[in-house]
Amino acid sequence: MIRASLVCLVFASLMLAQEPATVPLWPNGAPGALGNDDSDKPTLTVFLPWDKSVSRTAVVVCPGGGYGMLADNHEGRQVANWLNSLGIAAFVLKYRLGPRYHHPIELGDAQRAIRMVRAQAAQFGVAPDRIGIMGFSAGGHLASTAGTHFDAGDAGASDPIEHASSRPDFLVLGYPVISFTTPYTHQGSLKNLLGEHPDPKLVENLSNELEVTSRTPPTFLFHTNEDKGVPAENSVLFYLALRKAGVPAEMHIFERGPHGVGLALADRALAMWPTLLANWFRERGLLAGK
Repeated sequence: MIRASLVCLVFASLMLAQEPATVPLWPNGAPGALGNDDSDKPTLTVFLPWDKSVSRTAVVVCPGGGYGMLADNHEGRQVANWLNSLGIAAFVLKYRLGPRYHHPIELGDAQRAIRMVRAQAAQFGVAPDRIGIMGFSAGGHLASTAGTHFDAGDAGASDPIEHASSRPDFLVLGYPVISFTTPYTHQGSLKNLLGEHPDPKLVENLSNELEVTSRTPPTFLFHTNEDKGVPAENSVLFYLALRKAGVPAEMHIFERGPHGVGLALADRALAMWPTLLANWFRERGLLAGK
């Protein structure tokens, strides 16, 4: 059995090594695990910037993949390396997937990731009130779910990580799946997350444009008009809900570009979205010294 104290030592060693390392979200086994395979073990891969004086901001990154796989290169590692270039600590989440796992397992993995980074903020050199979550496609749905379904933590829990709040301080959503109750629903994500015949009340609860409140964190969104996989209306609906609730938000809809572009390095126009996000970080005071 791996003890929690050993996990703390692993975290401490990460600060010295600087190289990405992967740690389990639950050292003694994840709640609700259906087996002991790699797919049953949610993890965080930790990417720490070399110059930690630049920023004390952290981002949990949720790759997409329709809740059935993870695009953990172009929506995970590449994004983490870019965040590191801004001085931001990045934590790429490997969450459990459907059809083997259904809600609330995926949300529980994302909430645990936020709690873990917040509970270990001092070791990672980040501020506990500057921890955001970023997601692409179905990972954007997971990130938006974390931003609309959160709690203050359990002060009575025996695991100190569970004491921390699961509320992210900001959201970054790239071509996200948002709505499960409109014609713009990505049916594959809905089926993988909730199964063949989900409870209509649960479908509505996880249609995240309906769950926005004044406590939803400030949000940056980008999408493309040509996206046929997840129509841009998903981002628009979430943005309008944020606007109605008085939550600071910025949205960019690019004319061209398919679904799943990641950093869009091969597209001269669409490749501007990371610059726009960096500007948003800067305006929100998340890039100290920049």
